[in-house]
Amino acid sequence: MKERFLKWLNGDQDLMEHILDETEGQEPSRLERKERKEKELESFSRRPEVEAVMEEERKAFQRVYLAVAIVSCIALISVLLYVVSSLSRYGVENPLTLEVVRRYVEDGLRETGAVNIVSGLILDYRAFDTLGESHVLFTALVCVTILLRIDSKNMRTDYEDYYTIRQDQYFDLSKDSIIRLVGSVLVPSILLFGIYVILNGQISPGGGFSGGAVMGAGLTLFSVAFGFDRTDRFFTTRVSAWLSFCSLAFYALAKGYAFFMGANGYETHIPKGTPGAIFSGGLILPLDIAVGIVVCCTMFGFYSLFRRGSVGGNADHH
Repeated sequence: MKERFLKWLNGDQDLMEHILDETEGQEPSRLERKERKEKELESFSRRPEVEAVMEEERKAFQRVYLAVAIVSCIALISVLLYVVSSLSRYGVENPLTLEVVRRYVEDGLRETGAVNIVSGLILDYRAFDTLGESHVLFTALVCVTILLRIDSKNMRTDYEDYYTIRQDQYFDLSKDSIIRLVGSVLVPSILLFGIYVILNGQISPGGGFSGGAVMGAGLTLFSVAFGFDRTDRFFTTRVSAWLSFCSLAFYALAKGYAFFMGANGYETHIPKGTPGAIFSGGLILPLDIAVGIVVCCTMFGFYSLFRRGSVGGNADHH
């Protein structure tokens, strides 16, 4: 060390030489590698021969796309015209099309126990169709969550930090005293009305889809009036996911059991109750509740994801 100092003092050696060499030999950062790769790709794509090839590929893709679009439109129009030509003429009754409708109207109350024929139709005769529609809503929420959810493993860019994203400022209506007062009056009424619509779906107009939509609107208004912090105390991501999963699982198991027993000629032992009472319609009431929960979670989940990037509290921990 003394010899190096004396050489530096006499001007024979630079003490920073080795330090600079070590710095130059370090690996470039991830951001530097990415910027370098983008520059190389941009310079490569600007070459005349590369631009010519890309232009030719673009024209070829446009020709194929146009041909596929034309063939698809012709096929779809042909199918629709064939179906329309097979329909009955206007004003002429077709016994084949009226048979199913007559069965629903005349025997619906006896076979389903529901005064509301529409609920008996969608939750008994066509219960598997309704199950598919509920799964469509759940799948849509999953897809939106994948696309919009912000957490520590889902950065929008390399230049943003997760905590910076979470601290984005937005206009908070919950600080407005008028909004809070209106919310405190309307939210309980909306939620109560949604529950009423779900519970009376088999005896009056309503059901799981309409009641769930009303409850989802109530939760949305609650979060607007009182803020997401209070909403996260009882409705988190985990709660929403478990509610949706349990509702769909119960729906599938219950109707699977009913269809299996009915198809094999066995009695399901599910009482239909007294027509017109709340506890009537067999499985229609619990299925309405399951559908309402799924619709409610989906509606509020869409709003929450578009508003802040998560369904409920602690989204970054799950």
